Amino acid sequence: MTLIECPRDAMQGWGHFIPTAEKINYLNALLKVGFDVLDFGSFVSAKAIPQLADTKQVIPGLDMSSSRTKLLAIIANTKGAEDAVHYDEITYLGFPFSISETFQLRNTNKTIAQSLMQVEEIQNLCAKRGKELVIYISMGFGNPYGDDYNAEVAINWVRTLSGLGIRTIAMADTVGVANPANITYIFDQLIPEFKDIHIGAHFHSAPDKWEEKIQSAYNAGCTRFDSAMKGIGGCPMAEDELVGNIATENIIAWCEQNNILLNINKDAFADAWQIAGRIFTPNPFRVPPKL
Repeated sequence: MTLIECPRDAMQGWGHFIPTAEKINYLNALLKVGFDVLDFGSFVSAKAIPQLADTKQVIPGLDMSSSRTKLLAIIANTKGAEDAVHYDEITYLGFPFSISETFQLRNTNKTIAQSLMQVEEIQNLCAKRGKELVIYISMGFGNPYGDDYNAEVAINWVRTLSGLGIRTIAMADTVGVANPANITYIFDQLIPEFKDIHIGAHFHSAPDKWEEKIQSAYNAGCTRFDSAMKGIGGCPMAEDELVGNIATENIIAWCEQNNILLNINKDAFADAWQIAGRIFTPNPFRVPPKL
C-alpha cells in the first residue's frame, strides 16, 4: 500500500492564512510519520491559491534528514514546473489534468488540448531534471457540468497520457460522485492493462461513503491512495459540505482491520494529529481547491 498524505489539499482552501512557521512545524511532524509521499505545497499563482504562496519559504524549513517520505508539489503549468524542478527536495510534480473541459478551464485557464501540450512540456522538463510527473485525472468519475463523460473516456485518457511516458496516474473523484460500480469497472480495466504504471486513487467522499470507495478500488487492484488527516479539504463544487478528502486515520484503521501492512509510526502520527487539531480549528473553507 502506498499512502500519499495531502496537507496541501487540506490547507489550500482553508479560510484563514496559516502562518509559514505553522506550516513548517506541521509538515515536519508529518515527515516523521512514514508516509510514502507528502503532497506538501504548490507552485501556482499566489492570486489563485494565496494560502500556498509561501511554498518556496516553507521548503528550507523542512527536515528531510531522517525521513523516507518523498515530496510532491502541485503545478498548474510549465512555469510552475520550471520553478519546482530547481528544488532537490522535491521528487514529484503533480499536474491536475481534468477530462471535463469546463473544469480544466476553471482550474488552469486552459482547454484540455492546451493542457495536454503542457503535460508534454512538463514531462520533458521532469525527464531532464530527474523528477517524476504525477498526473491527476480530475473529474475522473464524472462531472457536474454536463460535459461528456463515461468510464471509457477516463480510460482512454489514461492510454493517451501513458503514451507520453507518464508512469504515475491518480484517478481523482473531484466532486465525490464515484460509486463502487464505476470504481470497480475503471480500476478493473486500468490495472491489468497498465502494469508498468502506478495507478492510484484520489477520492473525495461523504463521511458514510469513504469505505466502500477504498474497498472497491483495492479489490480491483489499486494500492495507491491519497488522503488527508481529519478529512480536511475537498471541492466545494460538489455542492455538499460533507464531501471532502478521505481521512487518513480511516484508511489506516481500514488497513489494520484488513491486515494490510503499513510502515507508519503511530506515535509520530498522534503528534501530527494534535498539530492538525490546532491548525484546522472549525473554519469551513470556501475557496475552491484545485483537484
